[in-house]
Amino acid sequence: MGLDKDAPIWTLTVGQFTELMNSLTPKKEEPDEQVQQIDKYSYGLSGLAALLGCSKTTAWKIKDSGKIDKAIRQVGRKIIVDNEKALELLGRFQKPK
Repeated sequence: MGLDKDAPIWTLTVGQFTELMNSLTPKKEEPDEQVQQIDKYSYGLSGLAALLGCSKTTAWKIKDSGKIDKAIRQVGRKIIVDNEKALELLGRFQKPK
């Protein structure tokens, strides 16, 4: 970098300061293609809420609306949600090609 370590910061040019900041911050490796890794199933309203990133109340409203009925199996009080199918029905997930 070629900077004097004892030089006051106010004497740096914008380019030198930017170079200094870039050398101090860790590099983030960005994947070429983001592929969502999700579990196959969620269980209960808590699992559905975690999948959708919402509260249990909102998850219950979405479940009760019928929009994701094809992704839900319910026997008594037990709820099993096919995550991929639920996200597809809500338009939040697309299968990788």
